[in-house]
Amino acid sequence: MNQLPLTVRRSIELLGLFLLGALIIIGKAVIMPLIIAFFVSIVLLPVHRFLIQRRVPETAAIILSILLMMLSGVVVIWFFSSQISKLLADFPQIKRTILLHIHQLSDWLVERTHFSTQQQLQFFHEQNAKILNSVGGLLGGAAVSVSSVFMLLGLMPIYVFLLLFYKNLLVRFVFLWFPPQNHDQVEEAMYETETIIKSYLIGLMIQIAFIVVILGGILQILGVPHALLIGIILAFLNLIPYVGIFAGTLIGVLVILASSEELLPIIELIVVVIVVHFVDQNILRPRVVGSKVKINAFSSIVGVVIGSHLAGIAGMFLSLPIIAILKLIFERTEMFYQWSVLLGDERPDDSPMRKPELRIKPGDDPID
Repeated sequence: MNQLPLTVRRSIELLGLFLLGALIIIGKAVIMPLIIAFFVSIVLLPVHRFLIQRRVPETAAIILSILLMMLSGVVVIWFFSSQISKLLADFPQIKRTILLHIHQLSDWLVERTHFSTQQQLQFFHEQNAKILNSVGGLLGGAAVSVSSVFMLLGLMPIYVFLLLFYKNLLVRFVFLWFPPQNHDQVEEAMYETETIIKSYLIGLMIQIAFIVVILGGILQILGVPHALLIGIILAFLNLIPYVGIFAGTLIGVLVILASSEELLPIIELIVVVIVVHFVDQNILRPRVVGSKVKINAFSSIVGVVIGSHLAGIAGMFLSLPIIAILKLIFERTEMFYQWSVLLGDERPDDSPMRKPELRIKPGDDPID
């Protein structure tokens, strides 16, 4: 491979990336559940090893680990559904509040623009007809999404069980791909991959708990309606890098607009979100997620966008740990080292145009 011309090598790399993306799009119904199950099994490994050390039979240890995971999921779903039920219980008040905001918006438009109330109603009916025409497609897509979720939930415990049960076989399979002289590097990369995934996913769980408790608690003290529900929404959407916090804040504002006639809760929400997000990004996240996931902001945003196009919401959530693993692999391969530089956050203090030593890889002969 190294004997090929540079342009040919780069063309092969880009073609490989294109084929990998096409493979993910075509087989995402199979590939994404397997990737999610792989990450979950890595998180459950400490529990599994703890039970094995206590002389629990391996099959029982795996089943107990999966039951712990399922119990945690049930608690999260119950807590979220309880907050949703409170929102639905306030539906009559929400309906009145929405109509009030619509009337206020209509009056504002009449005062500031040339659109009369009749013209606004005509525009509303036209847009409503377009929305109704697309309801069938939306419901069909929702049905497919719901069925996919149920299929994922059904397959997930099976995949996790099999990955944990056959972990030694899978590790041996990986080693057999490489010559013996590279096995030390492979072992190091596998240990670091496990550390990255565990530190990242466990750190995100701590982040979720922190945001729900702190942000939801502060909003609850301030009297913001449906504070805990807003905290849950923001906590989970915050897992999507850079984009999630804005989407969560927007949803929170809409929930408040639907539940309150005052604007003060919206201001309180925005201020609390700014403060909590600052603490999360600058104090909590660097410590709980750790310094293992060193990815620059540009690669993170591009990765989230690509992940959303390739595999939807799951791709957005998994984009960062996948990029971190790829960066780890690229750092250990001479052929793809430049890709690890592109993904990393080690920004040179000076320009390679002025410092020739910045143009070469570590270990290469220095430029005269």
